[in-house]
Amino acid sequence: QVQLVESGGGLVQAGGSLRLSCAASGSIFSINVMGWYRQAPGKQRELVAAITSGGSRNYADSVKGRFTISRDNAKNTVYLQMNSLKPEDTAVYYCHAMATLSYSDNTRAYWGQGTQVTVSS
Repeated sequence: QVQLVESGGGLVQAGGSLRLSCAASGSIFSINVMGWYRQAPGKQRELVAAITSGGSRNYADSVKGRFTISRDNAKNTVYLQMNSLKPEDTAVYYCHAMATLSYSDNTRAYWGQGTQVTVSS
């Protein structure tokens, strides 16, 4: 199994910054993609940003230019630097990883427990 532990959420004023971290642990053979999703009350969970083991990045249009995703492959950790935060960024942010546990294992999706980000106006 893979455990994803997030940290760094909190309350911030509009225009402020937060940095989320997510560390993966367990009997991990490889992690292909790591990323962040978010879910606001009454809305579907949506992709915020993702990064492959090779460093390719993908961002939601709503966060381009404000958020930066990065990754430390040696530590199996992914980060999300969030700048110029807006009230509409308020949501529970979930860490996500596509990982395998052995050479012959299928790639599976794993989720963190979520961390609350609240942006006040």
